[in-house]
Amino acid sequence: MNEEELNLLLEELMPLIKERQYAQLYQRVRDLKPADIALLFEEVPMEDVILLFRLLPKDTAAETFVELEPDRQQKLIGAFSDAELKAVLDELYLDDTVDIIEEMPANVVRRIVQYSSPEMRQSINEILNFPADSAGSIMTIEYVDLDAAMTVDNAFEHIRETGWDKETIYTCYVIGTDRRLQGVVTVQQLLLCERCSTIGDIMDRNVISCKTTDNKVDVAQTLNKYDFLALPVVDNEERLVGIVTIDDAIDVLTDDATEDMEKMAAILPSEKTYLRTGVFETWKQRIPWLLLLMLSSTFTQKIINSAEDALSACVALTAFIPMLMGTGGNAGGQASVTVIRGLSLDEIGFSDWLRVFWKEFRVALFCGITLTVANFAKLLIFDHVTMTVAVVVCITLLVVVIFAKIVGCLLPIAAKRIGFDPAVMASPFITTIVDALALLTYFQVAKMLLHI
Repeated sequence: MNEEELNLLLEELMPLIKERQYAQLYQRVRDLKPADIALLFEEVPMEDVILLFRLLPKDTAAETFVELEPDRQQKLIGAFSDAELKAVLDELYLDDTVDIIEEMPANVVRRIVQYSSPEMRQSINEILNFPADSAGSIMTIEYVDLDAAMTVDNAFEHIRETGWDKETIYTCYVIGTDRRLQGVVTVQQLLLCERCSTIGDIMDRNVISCKTTDNKVDVAQTLNKYDFLALPVVDNEERLVGIVTIDDAIDVLTDDATEDMEKMAAILPSEKTYLRTGVFETWKQRIPWLLLLMLSSTFTQKIINSAEDALSACVALTAFIPMLMGTGGNAGGQASVTVIRGLSLDEIGFSDWLRVFWKEFRVALFCGITLTVANFAKLLIFDHVTMTVAVVVCITLLVVVIFAKIVGCLLPIAAKRIGFDPAVMASPFITTIVDALALLTYFQVAKMLLHI
């Protein structure tokens, strides 16, 4: 549902809400997708959200609850009766319950746990004990397991009996008596095989799985790489303990991309959306990097101060400092963003640094020559500077672009090698380094060619 459709729906529903036309409201919202209902709930006053939520079918209500922002979830939990809260929790998958618990304050968590079954509480505690960035923290235990000795008919009967509360039934996992993962079989395979065939004969024994301690971003990328709908999670003894589904993988990749973008923009990452983040909290996210970058600009200030005599002798040089520093920053940013993305997708490793360097050097040479030619013509035709000044500026521009591309591509690789986040090395540090190199090069070339 786009914004225009949402506004039209709101115009239609608000009069029905005010007039308490429950039958018509039910008819209008019951067929909406849970994600669209959640969008609608974000725009409706909280007292009306409670009313609409109680009109939804039980399964739709639970799916909608998962899609809501944490602040709305918390307010709904506060408005639920004990029976309503238990009904919602009974419909939630384990991983969704864990995600909600992680976002809620302690008093709300206690109420959620109170109305969860003992088995659910035990499973919740086990998942919460995994590190926040691990596969174990995002897995669910609601999967279909089969026995290798089953026939296809037996398997379908088992799926019909147990599949109602599973997060996915398309991919089934074959385990032994010790719960060790033996193979995987899909419903497509079951449908296309003879009914008397045994699962052991048709299952795929070459199972791609992950450990509970594996990084969740790596796990999400594995799902994306192999186009899986789910990935089995095993413990250190290769026993199946859960699965990671594609919807959770998408959430992980989205959060990871958002975090990288915030780091590259010199902002401390936040788990909240922009509109849900308060002014004071936004200030706290941005000010540390702004202070650091302001202090780091002391280097460029000192370089300019040291070249005060040269600038006094040829005032025209001053006008081109912003252009040189800006072009260098842009060139370095292009290289760094490309390399950081390659590192995050495991397309680039430390062993590839020489190939990356050689490629970016050639790209920098072509870009630098193109910019130099265009800038040389601009300086003579529009800026009316002397030939010598134009040569100084253009030589500096060529050198700066090459330096910037090399720094932009190698610094993230080096950062990852020593254990730092490559995204942190993007805009903040690369810009500072390139600015300093640009000024040093500029004044050295000017001193040599202008004899000042």
